[in-house]
Amino acid sequence: MRKMMMIVAALACAGPVQARPAAAGPVVESVAVLMRHGIRPPTKDPAMPAGTAAAAWPRWDVPPGWLTAHGGEAVERLGVDDGVWLRRIGVLPAARCPDSARMHIVADSDQRTIATAQHWAKGALAKCARAIDHLPQDQADPRFGPLSAGLARIDPVAAAGAVEQAIGPEGLAGIDRRLAPLYARLNTILCGGAATLCGLGAEPTQIRPATAEARPKLSGLLDRASTAAQILLLEYADGKPMGEVGWGRAGAGDIAALSTFHAEEFRLLARPGPIAAPNLAGLTPVLREGLEGRVGLALILGHDTNIANLAGVLGLHWRVAGFAADDPAPGGAIVLEVLRMPSGQRLVRASYRAQSLAAMRGGKGASVRQPMAIKACRHPVQGGLCPLNEVLTALKP
Repeated sequence: MRKMMMIVAALACAGPVQARPAAAGPVVESVAVLMRHGIRPPTKDPAMPAGTAAAAWPRWDVPPGWLTAHGGEAVERLGVDDGVWLRRIGVLPAARCPDSARMHIVADSDQRTIATAQHWAKGALAKCARAIDHLPQDQADPRFGPLSAGLARIDPVAAAGAVEQAIGPEGLAGIDRRLAPLYARLNTILCGGAATLCGLGAEPTQIRPATAEARPKLSGLLDRASTAAQILLLEYADGKPMGEVGWGRAGAGDIAALSTFHAEEFRLLARPGPIAAPNLAGLTPVLREGLEGRVGLALILGHDTNIANLAGVLGLHWRVAGFAADDPAPGGAIVLEVLRMPSGQRLVRASYRAQSLAAMRGGKGASVRQPMAIKACRHPVQGGLCPLNEVLTALKP
C-alpha cells in the first residue's frame, strides 16, 4: 500500500502527462507552372480565308496575335490571386520581395507571351523588381520550338501509331460524322442566311504525318472549325458586344460547345506521348528547376500547344466553365506543387488554375483551382499525388 502511495505522489509531482505532438502536415517546397498567354485577336488579318464567313470579321484594337488590354487586365487579376496563394503556402515571402535567384519566369518571344508575363508579375509581385527571361520579340526561342531548333526529334513511326490510336477505329471520317452537328451549327454562325458559297467547306479532315523535325499537321473540316471556334471564343472572352460575337449569332452555349473542336485537335495531335514529349523538350529543364527545388517558383508563359503537351506527358485532364473538357483557357495554367511529407517523401500535386469564360468576359471573378490526378503516375498515393521521381522521369528532356 505504501509503495502504491509513493507512485501516486511521484506522478502528482511530475505534473500532467504531456500529449505527443501531432505529426506536421505536408510542406510545399516549390512550384512549377506552365501558363497559356492571355486573350489575343486572331494571329492573321483577315482571320480566315475569304469565303469562310459571309461578312467581315470584327476589328480588334491591337495587331494580330498581340495581348489585348482586356486580356492584360484578366492576367493581372490572375497574378494577384496567384501571388496571394504563393505567399500563403510559403513559396513567396509574406512581407518582402522574393529573392530573384529563387524565381525563374520564362516567356516565349511573342508579344502576347512577353506582355502576359509582365502583367502577371505586376499582379503577383506588385512593386517588386522582376526579371523575365525571354529573347527579343519575334526572335525564335529554341525552348518553345525544340524540333525546328534540333533540340529534339520525333519518332515518326511511334507518332503515327499514337495518332492512329487517338483517332480510333472509325477513322477521321468517323470523327467528322460525330462532329457533324457542331460543324453545321458553326456554319450557321459563320454564314447566317447567305446564299453564296460560305462556311468551312467540304474538305474532309486529314492529317499530314509527323516527321523527325515537324509535328503532324491538320487540314480540312476540323482544322478550319478549330480555328473559327477559337476566334469566336476570343471575341467573347475579350468582352466584345454580343452583336459582334459571331455577328450576333453566337451565345455562351455555342462558345462552350464549339470549343470541342479546339480540344479535339489537341487530343489528336498534341497530347499523344511520342509527339508531346519531344515538343515539350525545350521547356522541361525549366519545369525541372521548379520540381527539383533549384528555384522556389518556375513559371513559363507559353501557348495552348505547350499546355496540351504537358497534359499529354503527365496524363492530366480538366474542365473550365465555358470551355470544352481539356481545352486550354487563355491565362489557364497547369500547376505542379512539390510537397514534402512528414515522412520526408516528396510528392507532386497537380492542379489546373483558370478563370471561367464568364469571369474573363465580365472582367471580374476570382480564379478557380481544380485538382488533377496525374494519370501517367505508376504508383499514385494519397488521393492522386505522385512520387516526385516519377514525374521527373516523365519530364526527362
